[in-house]
Amino acid sequence: MKNLIKVLFLLSGVLFAQTDGNSEDQVEEVIIKGNVLYSDQVHALKTPVPVLDVPQTVTIVTDDEIRSQGLREIGDIVRYTPGVNTSQGEGHRDAVVFRGVRSTADFYLDGVRDDVQYYRSLYNVEQVEILRGPNALLFGRGGTGGIINRVTKKAVLGEMFGGYDLGTDSFGALDFAADYNVQTGDNSALRFNIHSDALENHRDHYDGTRFGMNPTVTVALSDATTLDLSYEYADHERFIDRGIPTINNAPDESLSNIVFGDEDINVTTLEASIMRANVSHKFSETRKGNLAVQSSSFEKMYRNLYASGYDGTLVTMDGYLDPTERDNFIVSGNIVSEVVTGSVTHTILVGAELINTENKNHRYDTNWSTTDDDNEVFDISRPMDFSVNSAGVATSVNFTNSLKSKSESDITVTSLFVQDQMDLTDNVKVMLGGRLDSFDITVDDIKNGTSESRTDDRFSPRAGLIYKPQENISLYMSYSESFLPRSGEQFKALSASSARLDPDVFESTELGLKWAMTDTLSFTAAIFDSEQTRAAYDNDTGENSEIRGLRVDGIELELRGQVSDKLQLAVGYSSLEGTTSSGGVAREVPDHTFSLFAKYQVDENFGWALGITQQGESHIKDNSALVLPEYTRFDFAAYWNVANDMVLRLNVENLTDELYFPHSHSTHQASVGEPLNARVSLSKSF
Repeated sequence: MKNLIKVLFLLSGVLFAQTDGNSEDQVEEVIIKGNVLYSDQVHALKTPVPVLDVPQTVTIVTDDEIRSQGLREIGDIVRYTPGVNTSQGEGHRDAVVFRGVRSTADFYLDGVRDDVQYYRSLYNVEQVEILRGPNALLFGRGGTGGIINRVTKKAVLGEMFGGYDLGTDSFGALDFAADYNVQTGDNSALRFNIHSDALENHRDHYDGTRFGMNPTVTVALSDATTLDLSYEYADHERFIDRGIPTINNAPDESLSNIVFGDEDINVTTLEASIMRANVSHKFSETRKGNLAVQSSSFEKMYRNLYASGYDGTLVTMDGYLDPTERDNFIVSGNIVSEVVTGSVTHTILVGAELINTENKNHRYDTNWSTTDDDNEVFDISRPMDFSVNSAGVATSVNFTNSLKSKSESDITVTSLFVQDQMDLTDNVKVMLGGRLDSFDITVDDIKNGTSESRTDDRFSPRAGLIYKPQENISLYMSYSESFLPRSGEQFKALSASSARLDPDVFESTELGLKWAMTDTLSFTAAIFDSEQTRAAYDNDTGENSEIRGLRVDGIELELRGQVSDKLQLAVGYSSLEGTTSSGGVAREVPDHTFSLFAKYQVDENFGWALGITQQGESHIKDNSALVLPEYTRFDFAAYWNVANDMVLRLNVENLTDELYFPHSHSTHQASVGEPLNARVSLSKSF
């Protein structure tokens, strides 16, 4: 398969050679969909900065690509993105490994933090942006390995359009989504997106429902001022599958059809309301301001049983109940100005952000009647029988006797940031900036009757140098930092010892090449080095010291776009090496990943596509021999334009029906990948 990778990239090189070499005549003069980050659209005074001139590795996936590839969740997009891979998320949340750093919180909605743990729907997105490397300047704390930003669909002035999508698959899942935009006045428009899913997959007991709606309103208050309003509601429920145990340092394939959970116990629910308002005002041709306000409320619950031990015959089961309530209020504003000093043009971004988060969480461990403990041993069967333990004694489990933790957290973050992009010459650009965050957290430990507080004031710099030997090529070098407070991503706990420690700091240096071969085809290559610095506490002196944490080095290659009128390609490759603080191998860092999605339009009414995703061997835990084997998955798609405004699609996954394990949360929780399956969908626009 590695030879296949080399051949495919060689073919890509041949394709390069066959494109029009007159690159200077192919300068981008229009905004190509999927070629501009949302932040650059918002901050643009004139034509937004294309990703070609962003000194950072970026992948943008549009709603058209999401529909064509049959992508249903964030994890589906990640599979086709170099430098990132999925984590299990314990079966109830999006979890992504950005360049070796696992995160459940580095998600954003129109550039505003969206850090609650849940599976995000894609029905209302215009594009999904995956940025690699620390991103503190624009996004604040976290973002230590990268971030994912969902850009939502907004009402469009002066237009009336709509459409719907219907789909079903061979597992029995059903999905529906609709999108409608209408002019409501001379200066206003309404857009309404809605979706409803009935979830099914290959695993016993698995089912669920997802419902979401998102009305948006756009009002042109004046020629210079635009107001966007949005309300999003989500109601989700699904079965939690934590995977299968391992033996002899790998998943036990003989258990691939066993679900180590209970159909009535293993469940997660989410109810969320998100209200957003954004005002954009153009003061002059050289100055623009933006103000965004978001208020959100989440109620999340997950309850599960999972395998915590396995000896080849018997399995030990554990579990917990974990409800969370979170309210976020975020205000973010900025002013972008263009200033000329001598021969240098400065694009200066100055902004501030205020975040207030209130979080309530408690966790109950399982309590088995036979052990009065959170663990019990069982025989393995399909389905699992948790009413009788391995000794043949009747047992039962409850989730209310053993309170493990209960906390209430109050977080206030105040941020100031500034960035100056300087066009020194036609060929040289320099970006300098930094962000000052004041992160103030108080965690009340309700169970133990204690409280801990900590305030961190951190400055996170960012610098980039771009050299353009010609208009369609950028060579860049960048340095960036970000930090993660010791209270963690979800703010559930802050012990007395952690309250004495400085945040973890992540640094990244990146060298890269971006080549816009045509207006619709681009190639990116990057080599990077990222390192975590952790604070340690000396019990004798009471002083903090610094130790090196996770270090990840790697390369990323990506080719995306329209090669010809008939052929569209998305090819990605990454090679990563992760090292822990003790010098061992880091978890969840595949030695390489490869992806290909090639779409060929045979004629105006029919097209087909081939997809390949390959993930190299990765370790389940730090410094251990536990591994997930390398796998390769082949997908296929076909498209029929059955009418001018209607498309019928067939998406087939895992053509060779390979048994594979994409990720594992811990030793005995290896997820079983989906076998051969097919999805049929119909899209109509009007």
